[in-house]
Amino acid sequence: MHRWLLAPLAVLVVLLPIAGCAKRPALTQASAPAPTGAVATPPPPPPVARQEPAPTPAPLAPAPAPEPAPAPAPPPTAAPAPPPKPQPDQFTTVAAMRDIHFDFDKSDIRPEAARILDANADWLRSNADHIVLIEGHCDERGTNEYNLALGERRARAAMEYLTSKGIAGTRLQIISYGEERPLCAEHNESCWSRNRRDHFLVKAR
Repeated sequence: MHRWLLAPLAVLVVLLPIAGCAKRPALTQASAPAPTGAVATPPPPPPVARQEPAPTPAPLAPAPAPEPAPAPAPPPTAAPAPPPKPQPDQFTTVAAMRDIHFDFDKSDIRPEAARILDANADWLRSNADHIVLIEGHCDERGTNEYNLALGERRARAAMEYLTSKGIAGTRLQIISYGEERPLCAEHNESCWSRNRRDHFLVKAR
C-alpha cells in the first residue's frame, strides 16, 4: 500500500524543477577560449604619415617700373625751298667779264684761268650792284648726261674761286649747258678747246 503511493510522489518531485525552469529565458554566454600558455603580441601601431614641410613660396619679383612715355615726335620741318632757277634771258654779256677754258674732261682752274678770274673779281667788286650767272660748257665728246654734270662742275669751280676772292656767294649763280651750246661746230681739238669753257653774264640787282 505505501510503495505505490511513493512512486507517483517521486515523479512529481522530479518534474517540478523542470517545469519551473521552463519559464526562465535561457542565457547564452560565450566563454573565452582557454589560454594556451602563449602571450599574445599586440599588433604594431599603424605607421604615422610623415608630413612634408610646406614649400616656401618663391619671393615675388618686383613689378617692372612703367616705361616712360615716348617723347612726342617733333613736327616735321619743311625742307628749305630750292633757290630759284636763274633766268639766262635776264642777263647780258659784259666784255670785262671774260671766259675761262678747261682741259679735256677736267674742271680744275688752270693758271691762266685764275688770272682771268682775278680780273673778273675786280670788276665785280667795282660793280657791287650786279650779280653774275656762270655758264658751264663742254665739247661734244661724252654723253649728254655726263657733259651736263661736267659743265656744272666747271661752273661751280669758277664760283668757288670768286667767293675765295671775297665775292659774296649770293651774287653768283650757275647753270650747265653741257654740249648743247658750242661756240665751234668743227670736230677737232682746236674747236673742242674753245667749247670747254665757263661764260659769264651779269645783270643789275
